[in-house]
Amino acid sequence: MNVSPRAYIELMKPRIVILLVFTCVTSMIVASDSLPPVDLLLLTILGGVLSAGGASAINQYLDRELDAKMARTGRRPIPSGRIPAEHALIFGLALVASSVLILGGFVNWLAAILALAGAIYYVVIYTLILKRNTVVNILIGGGAGAMPVLVGWAGASGSLELQAFILFAIVFYWTPPHSWALAILVNKDYAAADIPMMPVARGEAVTRFQILFYSIQLVIITLTPALLLWWPQAPIMLDYFYLTIAALLGLILIGLAFKLIRRADKATARVLYKYSSLYLALLFLAMILDRLLL
Repeated sequence: MNVSPRAYIELMKPRIVILLVFTCVTSMIVASDSLPPVDLLLLTILGGVLSAGGASAINQYLDRELDAKMARTGRRPIPSGRIPAEHALIFGLALVASSVLILGGFVNWLAAILALAGAIYYVVIYTLILKRNTVVNILIGGGAGAMPVLVGWAGASGSLELQAFILFAIVFYWTPPHSWALAILVNKDYAAADIPMMPVARGEAVTRFQILFYSIQLVIITLTPALLLWWPQAPIMLDYFYLTIAALLGLILIGLAFKLIRRADKATARVLYKYSSLYLALLFLAMILDRLLL
């Protein structure tokens, strides 16, 4: 079979990987309070790309039958027949193993272990255990997407501090509103595949209120670095520039969540879903600017 390299790149879910690696890089900059050494930065990025991409490939191997049932995922490399399932599995395992070796050998072993833990979290805890069996799959599974910030912090500092877990919590609490907005848009797909996402298991009305609930919690968490500014002798994590941007971005997010409850239509869910991706990117960009320019 003549397989295009592009199909293997698709297995890695590059758009998701880019966002995850961006949060990893941001965490490194916040931990260092500056731009880390270029070699350390590039090696950590490479390790993060391989780990996240490998976990995505393994996820698609495990989800190949489910993906074939859904219009949104039916054209992925495995269900479309462009890559044999076994090749995808080997590819994913090789990427994760390479990530551990690169991070462990050239960055530090804490970063390597955290990257491996993130891949296992996504593949085993989310894909195999949670996704198929419980409505809280996204809620608990969000920890997998938050692991890159811990990898970045460990890569830059060799340890983990309170600030790293604040960044972890931001990504963790961002995941439910983002994913549930998408779930509303593709509710029929998840129902056809018998996946108990929130709109399938609890209905769209409940999901919309859950999106608002977790959006409010998310915004509160994004503002917790202010406590470190006011806590005597606490290390400064982020300053007022970031806090101002976080507050403005958060108000828009909460406003869209309220709007989704009022209108209860897919058009608003689509706007919220797209904004939530932009929200996270702009939030972490504000962190970078806060640390590098101010």
